[in-house]
Amino acid sequence: MVELKEPFLSLWKGKDAFSEVQKLQGETFRQLETRRTIRFEIAGKSYFLKWHQGTKLKEVIKNLFSLRLPVLGADREWNAIHRLQELDVDTMHGVGFGQQGINPLNRISFIITEDLSPAVSLEDYCADWLVNPPSRKIKMALIERLAIMVRRMHQGGVNHRDCYLCHFLLHQPANFEDNTFKLSVIDLHRAQIRNAVPVRWRNKDLIGLYFSSLNIGLTQRDYFRFLKIYFEKDINKIIRDESDLFATYAKKTDKIINHTSKNKL
Repeated sequence: MVELKEPFLSLWKGKDAFSEVQKLQGETFRQLETRRTIRFEIAGKSYFLKWHQGTKLKEVIKNLFSLRLPVLGADREWNAIHRLQELDVDTMHGVGFGQQGINPLNRISFIITEDLSPAVSLEDYCADWLVNPPSRKIKMALIERLAIMVRRMHQGGVNHRDCYLCHFLLHQPANFEDNTFKLSVIDLHRAQIRNAVPVRWRNKDLIGLYFSSLNIGLTQRDYFRFLKIYFEKDINKIIRDESDLFATYAKKTDKIINHTSKNKL
């Protein structure tokens, strides 16, 4: 199975897409035993390639014992991109996908997406907020946009599984004056798509966002604002209705505190 969009639809017409993908050269961003990510250029435009070369049985077993679904190919990210576009959630633009084989241990697949540069991750953009706080307008705009994006994802049946600030890219230049700035969610290779996101996975995404934002100077009021926009409820009602979320948060907080104390981090 191969799906191509321009320019690859024309460039590789009548050719074997898998052979052409293997010829691509560029800057290596990630290299694992069965997966690699490179950035390359075609006709002066930059793209990312993620190549999946099957998976190892030991990785499948390790993930299953950890109650995690292993990444078996590029199809999950390709499908998640299209689902988010249907939900009007800004994300990557996929221009190529291919998959060969039935056995997940030997299956070969790839996905090509457009490079979103110039852009900066929210993790990097907010990194110095403790010592160099942003204007209230910028902070409120980002909190609101992020809450709406994640709400749309979850309402549309998509959970990220790696929902951290580093996986949201703020396109540059960012215009906060008229709220036309663009924020895109990336790295969807572990995303899950269902008719409805289970509460457990919804909470995992929300708590992931919370912990990735702990060191940027946000206040309790800021977090409550995020929750009010996400749940579209009054904060008192959220506290009453979402006991599982707050219980999971407390449990994870204790775990992190104990780990930090034990390892003197």
